[in-house]
Amino acid sequence: MMTFSKTRRIAAFSFVAAALLLFLVFRPSPLPVDSGVVSKGPLRVVLEAEGFSRVEDRFVIAAPVSGRLVRIAFSEGDTVEKGATVAELLPVALDAREYREASARAAAAMAAYDESLAREHQAVLNLEQANRRSIRYNNLYSEGAVSKEAFELARNEADVLRKEADAVRSATASARFSFEAQQAIIDRQIAGRSVRIEAPVSGKVLRLHEKSERVVVAGVPLVDIGDPSAIEIVIDILSSDAVRVKPGNRVLVEEWGGGSPLEAVVKSVEPAAFTKISALGIEEKRVNIIAALKRYEPKLGDNFRVQASIVLREKSRSLLVPVSSLFRGSGGWQVFVIESGKAVRKPVVIGLRSAFHAEVLDGLDDGDRVVVHPTNELGDGMRVIFRE
Repeated sequence: MMTFSKTRRIAAFSFVAAALLLFLVFRPSPLPVDSGVVSKGPLRVVLEAEGFSRVEDRFVIAAPVSGRLVRIAFSEGDTVEKGATVAELLPVALDAREYREASARAAAAMAAYDESLAREHQAVLNLEQANRRSIRYNNLYSEGAVSKEAFELARNEADVLRKEADAVRSATASARFSFEAQQAIIDRQIAGRSVRIEAPVSGKVLRLHEKSERVVVAGVPLVDIGDPSAIEIVIDILSSDAVRVKPGNRVLVEEWGGGSPLEAVVKSVEPAAFTKISALGIEEKRVNIIAALKRYEPKLGDNFRVQASIVLREKSRSLLVPVSSLFRGSGGWQVFVIESGKAVRKPVVIGLRSAFHAEVLDGLDDGDRVVVHPTNELGDGMRVIFRE
């Protein structure tokens, strides 16, 4: 039996120790990674966007005529009944020159009306004479006393005068309306009659566009009235996302100022998109989604900002993996699973995806630990040190 001398044993031990030391020195150190755990739980696929609240039926009351607005006694939030006077307009005062001009225009309109009446009277007399002549020629033609041509001329003359009489009557009516319009300016100035504007429905004053007394022109908005208990949520999203939303989808209204989210349901998707400039200066095509609240929230008023989550699909229990752990491989989606301190690449089959989690259909088990945010340095079988 061969025996090793003490010197050889020491040399062999030194070689093995040196080789072990070199292996430990040059061995790659474990790569620190972030990790997550595959677990079961509910999954919700949502579209998140900002929106605002608004009253469903909003009535904007505008000035029907130009005039001096009397100071409105109502305040925002006051209750008004249907038919109540919410605003009053007085005629604008005319100075001496304007009053003379209005009087002259009324006198000219009156003269034109008298002239039209005279023309109408003359046209009626001419028409009556032509009708009598037409009847007389008709009798003579039937007896053979006049020619057919003379009879037709008399009949045509009566038809022409009838049309002229109709035209003169229309001109007379126009002249009468013009006179009444000019005279109304003077009558209103003299009488000082006001125009009272009534509430079309019962509700609350949502906004006062004009409260103080001043001269307004016709069409200027004065008061907004509506029912604040009938609130809907308007959410604008990208048109490419809007095609995924359907009436009946559940909506969670958050960050509205209250403690808990409000439940709503999509009522309609507007058929037309509009262009909106994003915060980055990019033109976007967006679509308004209208959602109705399931219950009345008295603290939520008109035009409040909200954050809404439109639920597209949801499952009560699924096997979930963090979305940040997924990456594309040669055969589809893959993840790095941490096994015995090493990162092992595994293919997975993914179902529904939300912003933070994805549904695992195959490839992982409940409790598996995966690498999240895998870097390019990480390879299959590499030793890792994970932190949660």
